Amino acid sequence: MNEGYLDVLRSISSSDPTPGGGSVAALTLSHAHSLALMVSRLTSGKEKWSDGHEIADKIIKSSLEGVERSLLLAKKDASAFDSVMNSYRLPKDTEELRIARMDSIHSSTVLAATAPLEIMREAFLLLDSITDLAKHGNTNALTDLLGSAELALSSASIASFNVRINLDSLDACAEKQNISEEVENLMSLSTDRHSTIEQIIRRRLQWE
Repeated sequence: MNEGYLDVLRSISSSDPTPGGGSVAALTLSHAHSLALMVSRLTSGKEKWSDGHEIADKIIKSSLEGVERSLLLAKKDASAFDSVMNSYRLPKDTEELRIARMDSIHSSTVLAATAPLEIMREAFLLLDSITDLAKHGNTNALTDLLGSAELALSSASIASFNVRINLDSLDACAEKQNISEEVENLMSLSTDRHSTIEQIIRRRLQWE
């Protein structure tokens, strides 16, 4: 691994609260996209895997963009958490300042919940996109595709923890309810899609 990669790990492992779990979820998703890209490139243009050419080419395009989005989401999550901390540091010496501070805390906390929610959405989209590749992709790389699915599901799960901890800080409101419902739905959909991919790959590898 190069020094830049090690710098990222050092940054995560430091005592600073950011980058934290949400950023790690996004970085995990970038690795999931990278594995999907590898399997797609090992499928695209190969005569033996002609049934997988179309989906492989689609994934090459979508996951190249997905890697970039994942890296942006890692930064967005860290920035959103920093905004929450800055809101708590606002003055509260007068009633007007206290109200402004509480409004800032609310809006920044919603943003801090929304950032990992976006990661969950992206993770599901990746799982959805590689389902057909599991059916038609290069058999020699199917374990790598299963690894991609595992990482995408882990990304969604880690991100869900960060959504929920931020929602815990919010009073009951429509935003909290809507986000909570979407988290549950995305986690269920992602788990189901991962299960489907695993079953397909296990059958193709004759592990069952």
